Amino acid sequence: MKGKWGSYWHYATAGGVPKRSAMVALVVGTILNLINQGDALFGHGRINWLKIALTFIVPYCVATYGAATALARGSKEPDPS
Repeated sequence: MKGKWGSYWHYATAGGVPKRSAMVALVVGTILNLINQGDALFGHGRINWLKIALTFIVPYCVATYGAATALARGSKEPDPS
């Protein structure tokens, strides 16, 4: 991949970013699922599996985006002006 998106893809998949993002998603997703679907998870309602999946996917994407953006900004040469 070339250009801006290729660079972001590179940063999003390298340097331990996927592992750190997965850890963030595991912690944040678990907490949010307990808050949002605690009644269903403990037997007092129906579990919405799509919501459970999204509650883990969204924090993963946010953490990955933040890390890739930070890495991309950190790799730029300082402006000499």
